Amino acid sequence: MFNRLREDIASIIERDPAARNAWEVLTCYPGLHAIVMHRWAHWCWMRGLKWAGRFISHLARGATGIEIHPGATVGRRVFIDHGFGVVIGETAEVGDDCTIYQGVTLGGTSLSKGAKRHPTLGRGAIIGAGAKVLGGFTVGEGAKVGSNAVVVREVPAGATAVGNPAHIVQKDAGRQREEATARVFSAYGITPGSGEDPLATALHRLIDHAALQERQILGLMAALQNAGVRCDTVPKTDGIDPEQLNKLVE
Repeated sequence: MFNRLREDIASIIERDPAARNAWEVLTCYPGLHAIVMHRWAHWCWMRGLKWAGRFISHLARGATGIEIHPGATVGRRVFIDHGFGVVIGETAEVGDDCTIYQGVTLGGTSLSKGAKRHPTLGRGAIIGAGAKVLGGFTVGEGAKVGSNAVVVREVPAGATAVGNPAHIVQKDAGRQREEATARVFSAYGITPGSGEDPLATALHRLIDHAALQERQILGLMAALQNAGVRCDTVPKTDGIDPEQLNKLVE
């Protein structure tokens, strides 16, 4: 137990620049307290002491503001940063080295008892503040979920998901698993280039493409007129203003 505790403290100091020393982490980090109390609750739950497990979980929620069902499986070196308002459901599985920020919900969408209702987080996954991951699917190894995203389907390993509903905006298939888990850390699930809304990016590209096509059509009509081909029957339009449309999309 003490080896696990030392391991947890060391991982928090490594990942949180605000952590100054082990004593501060041990005494002042509710995420660590919630994880330790969950281990007690889970131990009771797995041995048929259901009420005892739920009661310890209830005490942990009151003390830390973090609710982890005693039936949930939590791996090693999991860091719940700040943590207030985090909810982790009964059939959730949190892999080693995961990072979870405040306001995260790992929730279920099914009422079937005994079924896998809550998500599985692969090793090294990062779930940003306020994100909701809902359903019995997998968030892959090294994946990142941006703040306030609502994820209702699987996120591939190494990908980044943002938005409501969440969209995949980055996938680095060539990254080694060890780099994606133990070495890569992105605060709040943010990585360079992942802050853009994928739908807005697609609309910007469509607008630019439409403007380019309009210029090409005007050039073709001018060439036809220079060659003596009359284009009087072609209806005139006001054209599009790409700058104005791009501002509307922003």
